Order: sequence, then C-alpha cells, then structure tokens
Amino acid sequence: MRMRLRPLLVTLGLWLASACAHADIYGYIDEQGSAHFSVEKLDDRYQLYMRGDQSFDSAQLTAPAKEGGQDAASGLRPALRQYLSDHPNLKKYEPLLHEAAKEFSLDPALLKAVMAAESGFNPVAVSPKGAVGLMQLMPATAERYGLQSDKKKSVAQKLTDPKINIRLGARYLRDLHRMFPNQPHLVLASYNAGEGAVQKYRNTIPPYAETQNYVKLVTQFQQLYKPPKAGNGASVPSGTASENRRVFMTIPGRRNLPPITSQ
Repeated sequence: MRMRLRPLLVTLGLWLASACAHADIYGYIDEQGSAHFSVEKLDDRYQLYMRGDQSFDSAQLTAPAKEGGQDAASGLRPALRQYLSDHPNLKKYEPLLHEAAKEFSLDPALLKAVMAAESGFNPVAVSPKGAVGLMQLMPATAERYGLQSDKKKSVAQKLTDPKINIRLGARYLRDLHRMFPNQPHLVLASYNAGEGAVQKYRNTIPPYAETQNYVKLVTQFQQLYKPPKAGNGASVPSGTASENRRVFMTIPGRRNLPPITSQ
C-alpha cells in the first residue's frame, strides 16, 4: 500500500498542476463599480472573463473594446480586462514591484498576480487570519525575515508600508522557488497554505479548496500580466484608470477579506 501511495500522489499533483494551468476565470462589475473575480461561476452575475483552454495574448489587455461588450475570439470582457490592467494602485506600486522582482530574480507578472489575488491592490487589507497588506503577509512570516516592531509601530503596522510589504513578499516567493525549483504550482500553493502543508502532502498541492482555487487563479493572472510586446519589442502601455476602483477575488473555500477601501 505504501509503495503505491507515492505514485498516486505524484499523479494527483501532476493532474492538479495541469488543471491549474487551464482554469477559466469569471467576473463582473457591481453597481458600485467594483470588480469581482472567481475561478467558478458562482452565480448569474459572473461572466466568462478568461478562458483557460486557450493561449492568452497579453496584448489583448490594451486592445480596444469591441461592439457587444465581449471579444468573441478571446473570451475576455473588455471592462474587466481594462479594470485589472489599469487599476490605479497597480500603476502606483509598479516601480516597487519591478524593483523587488529584479532584486529577487522574479517575474514581475508573478508579483502582480499574487498582489491582485491576495489584496486586490489594497495596501491596508487585513485578512481574518491576520495577513496584512498588498502581498498579505503574516506578521510571523515577516519576523522570520527580520522585520521587528519598535516603540512607534508593530510588525503588522509596518507591513502596511507598500515598499516593506512588496519586498518581503518577493523575498518569500524567491525562497519558495528555491525550495520547489521549476514547480511554480507548489510555490503558489505554499504561499497560500504554507510550505509545511505542501510538504505534508509529499510536494503536491494540498487538497484544500481554497489552495487549489488560489493556484488556478494566480496562475492565470500571471499569464494575463505578462507584458505585451509591440512590433519593435517594446511594451505596450495601458490606458488611464479611475481613482476609486476596487477588486474582489472570490476564491471558493476561502473566507474573503473584509471590505477595506483601497488607499
């Protein structure tokens, strides 16, 4: 029995990794102008935003909207597509993202995807479990990397600083990449559930609904954030954003972040 268990777990892990690379993304914009995204069609409000069974051209992020409100060829709804590409806080913190990505040899698209799914670009977001800031770091994780409280601020308060939060989140992702080389699905699973949970299930994605859906969502969003290339190889700039946008990532199996206005 024990001899057969590991091949089964490996097979399950490979299946989950494959499934995570082909997840559909659904979304809608509510009456308050906030965007909601999920890997499942949770109700009739959610419409297909991004198909998981096709190649995705990130140049479509900045392509003009077509008549009818949806690009038939890509399955992307322009309003939602523009919402993610032009979120003001994404643009505001993009220099910090690229700085951290360069320092820790990471794909900037990965940091953007994690930030989108974790906090909806909200620097003061706090989860019910106590994760803080843009990259939703637990204070205990930050302390592992040397962040300490002082007379003025606690570790949690310091984590609301975008520069500190992004850099520590990137450093943690770098270390997870070293722990699970060439296994990005395990890196994301570890970021969500902890590396101990991944190791507990013999280096596979844990059988937690939240973690499995989280990996699907971030994997697709990373592809979405890959920079489009113009004919001369230069990145194509995105458009202008509204200043009051919020993003909600509804990950089935997860208790969502409490509503906190983006700064």
